[in-house]
This record gives sequence, C-alpha cells and structure tokens, in this order.
Amino acid sequence: MNARRALPALAAALAGVGLLVAAASHADGGTADSADVRTGGDTTVWADGRNAFSFPLATLSDEERARFAVGNSFFRRNWVEAPASTKARDGLGPHFIARSCGGCHVQDGRGAPPELFKRIGPAGQEQPVALLMRLSVPGTPEAHAGVVPEPTYGDQFNNSAIPGVKPEGQVTIRQVPIRGRFADGTPYVLRKPLYGFKDLGYGPMRADVMASPRIAPQLAGVGLLEAIAERDILANAAEQAAAQGPIKGQPNRVWDAFAGEARVGRFGWKANVASLAHQTAGAFLGDIGITSSKHPQQACTGAQADCRTAVPGGHDGAPEIDDRTLGDVVFYQATLAPAARRRADDPQVQRGQVLFQQAQCAACHRPSYTTGEPPFPALASPKVVGQRIWPYTDLLLHDLGEALADGRPDFAASGRQWKTPPLWGVGLIRGVNGHQRLLHDGRADGVLEAILWHGGEAEASRQQVLKFSRRDRDALVKFVESL
Repeated sequence: MNARRALPALAAALAGVGLLVAAASHADGGTADSADVRTGGDTTVWADGRNAFSFPLATLSDEERARFAVGNSFFRRNWVEAPASTKARDGLGPHFIARSCGGCHVQDGRGAPPELFKRIGPAGQEQPVALLMRLSVPGTPEAHAGVVPEPTYGDQFNNSAIPGVKPEGQVTIRQVPIRGRFADGTPYVLRKPLYGFKDLGYGPMRADVMASPRIAPQLAGVGLLEAIAERDILANAAEQAAAQGPIKGQPNRVWDAFAGEARVGRFGWKANVASLAHQTAGAFLGDIGITSSKHPQQACTGAQADCRTAVPGGHDGAPEIDDRTLGDVVFYQATLAPAARRRADDPQVQRGQVLFQQAQCAACHRPSYTTGEPPFPALASPKVVGQRIWPYTDLLLHDLGEALADGRPDFAASGRQWKTPPLWGVGLIRGVNGHQRLLHDGRADGVLEAILWHGGEAEASRQQVLKFSRRDRDALVKFVESL
C-alpha cells in the first residue's frame, strides 16, 4: 500500500473507534433524537474533552473516512523549508506564522493570544501564532481584492521566516483595563488590547496603516455552515431590515477564486471569504507560505528582496501544494463534525435559553437552518445536504460599536462591523484548548466578557444583561456553553 494512504487509513480506523466511544456515551444519555441536541442533524457526534472538535461527520462512508484521514495528515504535519528530502511537504515560508494548519488550529480548535508579559529570553514578549495581524491602507482595492495591502508588508504581518530571510518584525500587545459594574453592584474588569509593531525588518510601515487582529476559530461544523443556502443568509438580512429595532445585519459579497465569481461571504471574522476552498488556499499562502494553483506566487513585496529570491518548494515549477492534496485538506475541514449539546435538560440551562431570547441575542445568533448543497461537491460530502443544524449565527455583518472596532474595512465590511460567529461548541473550547478566549482577537475571557464587549447594534442586549442578577447571568452563560 502507498505510504501516503497507509498511515491515514490507520488514522481513519482509530477515528472510527473514537466515534464508537462517543456514540456509546451518548446512548447512555438518552437524548439522541432531540433536534436541538443534535447540532449537526444526522452528522452529529457525541464527544467532549481534548478531541471534541476532531471527529469526522458521523455519516461518512469508509471511503470518505479514508480521505478525511489523508487531509488530517496534511493539516497537522509541519511543512519544512526547501530544498528537502520530504518532497511532499517542502516549501515553508519564506515568511510564515505557523508551520502547519494545526499550528494555529490546535486540535481543530480555537487559538488564543499570547500570554501577556510572558518573557522568553532576550526576544521579549511571546510572539503570537494563532493570532495574526491583517494589514491594509486606505484606497480603492484592485478587482477581486477586499483591501489595499500595505506597500512594504502586504496584507498580513508575518513574524517568522526561514533562514536567510528576515522576519517582518514582532507584534507588541499591551492592555488597558476597562472597569464597570452590573446593576446589582458586582464589579467587572475588561482588558482592552492595544497592538503595535517593533523590530520591523524592511523599514517603517505607512503612517496610515490599518491593522486588525484575527484569532484562529474552531473548525468543527464549518462544512455544514458552507452548505447553508445564500438565500437563507440574504433572508436574514431582509428580515432584520424589515423589523423594528437596531439589529440590521448586512451580507458581505466577496470574490471567490474557486467559483470565479463574487459570492456571499460566510467565513473569516468579517465574512470576507465565501468558501472553505478559498479560505484554505489563502491560509496556506498567507500563514505558511505555501503556493498553490490559485496562489502560484509568494506574497513577497517589492521591498522584500530576500523573500523574492528564497528557494521555492514544489518541483519543475509546480506549486508547493498540488490540487489533490489541497482538496484533501479542504475535505477534511468540510467533514469535521459538530458535537451534540450537553446538559440540555438542566433547569438552569433552560432558564438561560429564555434569557437568551429575552436579551434579543437570537436576533443575530439565529439558532437553526436546513442545509442545502455544498458549493464544490468534489471538496465536500453529500452527507451535509438536508441537515437540520443549530449553529446560532446569521452569518451577517453587524456594527458592534467603537469598543470592538478595528477601523479596517474589508470588501463591504466597515471598520466597526463583525460577522456573527456561530456559538455551537463554545462550551467545549476549554476542554480542547485549555482556555475560553472569545471574540475576534481573544480579548474576552469567557461568554460573559464577550457579551460585555458588545455595543452598537447589540447595545440594548448588553444593557439587559447588565441588569440580570448573578443567578440569571450564570444561567445565560450555562445555556451558551451547552450549545
């Protein structure tokens, strides 16, 4: 058997064993047929702990499980600099943030900002890996681009590089406390991160640079999100526009390189990506420095001569990742299963669900959809079609106020708008990744802090939560963490 297929086949068998364990655990719970417990419909897995985000859809065939395992291998394993004897994985850099997809999405989960003020030798503050910095400057983007890149450093800041190439520099982070009180007098402290750059490798950035931090989100269920019909996302916007009140979500229409046309965005913190295929190819280039047929040139700017002359991976002029392997990595992500809800019968969780509705959280975090067709069937499973799913998102952009604003537009998204993130799996992040950092840059330590950062269209909801008693606040958090 080909070595490329033998090890992933073993991994697929092991994943199957894990699913049997998870299913047995569910059978003991006796709530398999509850629609709002089966977050991904028939595709749902019953799992928690370290691997909760890493199981394949429960309905995959044996052949699909084998492909899932191949994609998993290339998602998790590190790429190496060229030239190397490892021909299938060479081409790292020249600039990069991580050496693998799994370097940011550890255990297919959520990244976190570096521990502030942690010192690691003479280099100073720990550098972010799962937190990247988007860059742009004011102006009119080129066709198919959502932003105008910063001339010297491009549209993403990379703080690592292969030998012989200068890193672009280092990210600095400091915090400013924001203090407040709930109506019952209980104090709280939010910590606002302030970002900067130092030790720039290629000279200063433009004075009008706009920088935006973005944390790596968890991936379970993204293939089901991709199968939500565009008409349903547009219907969300139409319903909100017709309703009274401040909630007025907007879709972001973005260029998709795989479709060859503009489509409604649904991935990325500003919904600036329409498909997993486009997202994955872009991340390979921007985060790891791996070229593909859609991105055949390295993202080196005119000021980065050492980057432009670095030895490429790939062979005979071919991209560093071939279409088949890239497709397997996309398929892997598209078939990661959402985990079933936990503690849905807990009276406090049920109380929290009532409060969730009362605070109008569901106006943006729409609970449920029935999925349609995936955009690229060859890169997904037909098992995602026709599933009743419970992701709790409208996939629209909302103005969340000045406190969360990054001031950086992206396609139709303004500098104050963010996409509503799905809430399924939020309560599992601590078990998978050992933290509970939420929002676009991980500034919120848990669900309640995330709510307190909301403003703009969500200010009225925030004000309601500020009036909740401690018991009700706890119930609201428990409900969200059960999803």
